[in-house]
Amino acid sequence: MTTRIDGEAVAADVRDSLTDSIAELEADGVTPGLATVLMSDDPASETYVSMKQRDCAEVGIDSTHVEIDPDAPAEALYETIDDLNTDPDVHGILVQMPVPEHVDERRVLRRIDPIKDVDGFHPENVGRLVAGDDRYRPCTPHGVQKLLAAYDIDTDGADAVIVGRSNIVGKPLANLLVQKAADGNATVTVCHSHTEDLAEKTRSADIVVAAAGIPEFIDAGMIREGATVVDVGINRVDADTEKGYELVGDVDHDSVSGTAGALTPVPGGVGPMTRAMLLYNTVDAAGLQTDTDVSLP
Repeated sequence: MTTRIDGEAVAADVRDSLTDSIAELEADGVTPGLATVLMSDDPASETYVSMKQRDCAEVGIDSTHVEIDPDAPAEALYETIDDLNTDPDVHGILVQMPVPEHVDERRVLRRIDPIKDVDGFHPENVGRLVAGDDRYRPCTPHGVQKLLAAYDIDTDGADAVIVGRSNIVGKPLANLLVQKAADGNATVTVCHSHTEDLAEKTRSADIVVAAAGIPEFIDAGMIREGATVVDVGINRVDADTEKGYELVGDVDHDSVSGTAGALTPVPGGVGPMTRAMLLYNTVDAAGLQTDTDVSLP
């Protein structure tokens, strides 16, 4: 029987624990602050930002939100980031992606002060992660690690195959899982769209992480009996529903259920953990910037 890895429940536990961490900071006169910046009229992006604001309110993080007209010059966004960098009440800055085509995404990431980069994508923070001296772990990869730990899925010595090589998930997760650490020590293979004999590689894995952005790409024929499957994908596909679409992952869940030993659902798996780890990083950032000791879950 396949175990359902409940990301909603684990994320709720993280948020509950963070309220204690925030209480520690507030006892020293520090209230963590997160600023979200939106330069888009994409409904999905607007929804993501509103969910992050709701999460902040739930645990006691001050949230600031800035909306910028998508047709405004790129400098409007850069100057907003500069202002937030110097605001002592803002400990974390998140610019919701994607940004308009006339805005240089790489320049946006570099503009954010590394110590306020709670996404963990500034080149300085990426370098620290690769070196094994991470300041903030990127939210989705860290969320995957937390899920595995919550369900006692041991990565030490495990063969892990990551399908997808993005800067957001695949690359940082590979770097985290390979580190000499309690939640690492795995033997990691990173696969992608040009990988030959992909199914042969995934069938050899104890842990398969699907993060290729291809709907229902991973099926039972690609999974070893009893393996753990983490589905990072979230894709809209046409469906006969009120909205005209449904959300599916990168894993064919009907096929894989019964073969996998454990499996994350979509939705309700990795997604809630990504948001929870953003709160985690914001609390961590508040402690670092105010030189205040804080215990984290």
